[in-house]
Amino acid sequence: MISPPAHLFTGIRVLDLTRVMSGPFCTAMLADLGADVTKIEMPGFGEESRHFAPHVNGESTYFALLNRGKRSITVNLKSPEGLRIIRDLASRADVLVENFRPGVMERLGLGQNVLRELNPRLIYASISGFGQEGPFKDWPAFDLVIQAMSGLMSLTGEPDGRATAVGESIADVATGMFAAWGIAAALYGRERTGRGRYLEVAMLDSVFSMLLTSLARRLFTDHTPGRVGNRHPETYPVDSFSTRDGDIVLVGFSNHVFRQLMQCIGRPELADDLRFCTNRSRNDHEAELREVIESWTRGLTQAEALERLRVADVPAAPVWTLDHLLASGHLRARGMVQEGTNAALGKIPLVPQPVQFSESSYPVTMRVPILGEDTDAVLRTELEMNESNIAELRTAKAI
Repeated sequence: MISPPAHLFTGIRVLDLTRVMSGPFCTAMLADLGADVTKIEMPGFGEESRHFAPHVNGESTYFALLNRGKRSITVNLKSPEGLRIIRDLASRADVLVENFRPGVMERLGLGQNVLRELNPRLIYASISGFGQEGPFKDWPAFDLVIQAMSGLMSLTGEPDGRATAVGESIADVATGMFAAWGIAAALYGRERTGRGRYLEVAMLDSVFSMLLTSLARRLFTDHTPGRVGNRHPETYPVDSFSTRDGDIVLVGFSNHVFRQLMQCIGRPELADDLRFCTNRSRNDHEAELREVIESWTRGLTQAEALERLRVADVPAAPVWTLDHLLASGHLRARGMVQEGTNAALGKIPLVPQPVQFSESSYPVTMRVPILGEDTDAVLRTELEMNESNIAELRTAKAI
């Protein structure tokens, strides 16, 4: 099996001033590739997501999945000594990632112009809800806010139902991925120019850029996209259907596949029926075609329907829960569940980034830090402080 990378970013120092999901997801991807990621957290409280459920033995498992492979140090950003630590670490870093509201880093004296003057090779990435400029830049942003404003919610759900959020934090995850992609591109550019650069990624921009089917309709025609349930907005039959013991999806994406589907269900004559012989006519007669297909699927179990569709070479799949997928064995065969460690939890399952590279492997173990676990070690190794220096910082409540 081709293995995910453990060494492509070895030697790259990342200063992580991110919180909750989009930023931590980005830096976790960099850590997966071997980057040395130092996470900055507030003393005592820590990063907000440490307080997100579910908790096991007092540790947030949400936090664990997003902060694998990082070191945690506690630094008080409200103290002059704490801000000096950040500037000193940034002067030695390759990458800094932050996702505070626009203007916060500047008010702290940690803006990109200041830190990139200290360190011209620094790649400074800002993640925000709406971007550093624009009429919405100061609005608070959470995943649900972005799903609502991007148009994604208006496209999700049944035609006669309410707009519905996607069942995961897709805006946060997508933004984190785009940020990691941008950082990788900037690192490549630095290899040629010797200089870092500033990049910013907005959650709204990220989700908007992914609405490709709807944008193809809205930008090039006078059709306003809306909710269509599980079916594809342009192609039919691409939809979910009921069986005796669960739902399936099937993808009749072309006239050829539709003909195979009709052969499979014992209605070959319908492939030439004027109501169904083109994609446009199938869309025009969706209700009739749906009843034809579902009258067949309802008489079979999920397994029976899928077996017949596979023999007919019609793309189809069961509608599964996470439990089904985890029990299938496929994820472990792909290396998508890795063993990690945490000082409070011991051995824990972690999910790494999914891109697989040849001639690579994961580190032996990915560690999720408890709050401030690496403060002393980072100050000693990165800033060459001694025990007396560190003690003074603790007395000043800077760490």
